[in-house]
Amino acid sequence: MKTALTIAGSDSSGGAGIQADMKTMTANGVYAMSAVTALTAQNTTGVTDILESTPHFLSEQLDAIFTDIFPDAVKIGMVSSADLIVVIAEKLKQYKAKNIVVDPVMVATSGAKLLRDDAVEALCRELLPLAAVLTPNIPEAEILSGMTITDATGMEAAAKYISEKYGCAVLCKGGHKVNDADDLLWRNGFGKWFHGKRIDNPNTHGTGCTLSSAIASNLAKGYDLDESVERAKEYISGALAAMLDLGHGSGPMNHMFALKGAFTE
Repeated sequence: MKTALTIAGSDSSGGAGIQADMKTMTANGVYAMSAVTALTAQNTTGVTDILESTPHFLSEQLDAIFTDIFPDAVKIGMVSSADLIVVIAEKLKQYKAKNIVVDPVMVATSGAKLLRDDAVEALCRELLPLAAVLTPNIPEAEILSGMTITDATGMEAAAKYISEKYGCAVLCKGGHKVNDADDLLWRNGFGKWFHGKRIDNPNTHGTGCTLSSAIASNLAKGYDLDESVERAKEYISGALAAMLDLGHGSGPMNHMFALKGAFTE
């Protein structure tokens, strides 16, 4: 069985972060492992508290994983401090990690900035050049490119700039009122659009985590980047279309929508 590692924060409500990543990886047929960057007290209505891992403890987690069950792909989610970002970059280089997917969680759905300026700088300096693919949403692509994005042409310009600056592929995700379900993959000087069907479901908690983890899972299984993105979009569409409705806020998706067997009854 192929393996994948998620390096991210824990979501106590199970809809995003480490929990969403591990559900997604399992549903996509790979063995999931985790290195926790932070614990959050969180539910569908928001985050009430955060307890961050120390750099030493995160380092120990990564050593434990890479020296025993080497991951075929790595997904990196929210890392809120520069010190933790530096540790992750050092370990990925030390162990020559492959198929690194970076979801640059920088801006909340509300528009609030989630990373301090020093953490944004460390992310750009340390992690983005290591990525096989980067998966920013529109607000994150605006921060990384310094551009304002209002249409498809703006997405193309920003994705091209980010890709050339950091030497990685960029999947600029639609939404945020720009090409609602269409994503743009830019790599090696060329862009490719992946068209998606808009699903009218207000419960979208953890969609970014889920998409990036599904891409990592498919890279781990040996699919090329284009096919990994295609398969990941198909998976997330199914998870949204299952119309799970839990919680009082923007609820989680049904990550296990395709799971049917003797133990699910």
